[in-house]
Amino acid sequence: MTSSKTTRRTTLAVGLALALGLGATAQASAGAPRSVSGKPSDNITRIADFYGTYIDAVTDEGGGELRDALRAHYLTPAFRKQLDAWEEKEHADGVLRAQNVPLAWKVTDSGTAEYTEAVVTLTWSAGQTSTLVVDMTRGSHKIFHIGTKAIGGT
Repeated sequence: MTSSKTTRRTTLAVGLALALGLGATAQASAGAPRSVSGKPSDNITRIADFYGTYIDAVTDEGGGELRDALRAHYLTPAFRKQLDAWEEKEHADGVLRAQNVPLAWKVTDSGTAEYTEAVVTLTWSAGQTSTLVVDMTRGSHKIFHIGTKAIGGT
């Protein structure tokens, strides 16, 4: 019986070592650490920060206060009023232009001289995407437009 117990213990120990060893190998082979950078003076960084935090707030339970605070901080007062009116009419979130929350987002600079215009690509389930045009003032760093078309209509 002693031999049987020893065999079971050895088998258990080898199995545990293999399982732990495979786990460490899987973690190590997952790739290099990722990094994200930005700076507060860059409007594209600010728009990306806004969308990332906003999506977290509407996803997280009890994030309503943060959602409202983000709108107050990042959006001009005039645009907040426009957004409220749009949401009342469309019964959807005006920042996301949807009733649900995307799984991912990407912000791309699309230029302009007097203000920053960015294209925000939202990724939804099943890999579907939608794009929004977001405009931010250069001086105050406030968003004054979110829509499916640029301010000029193109």
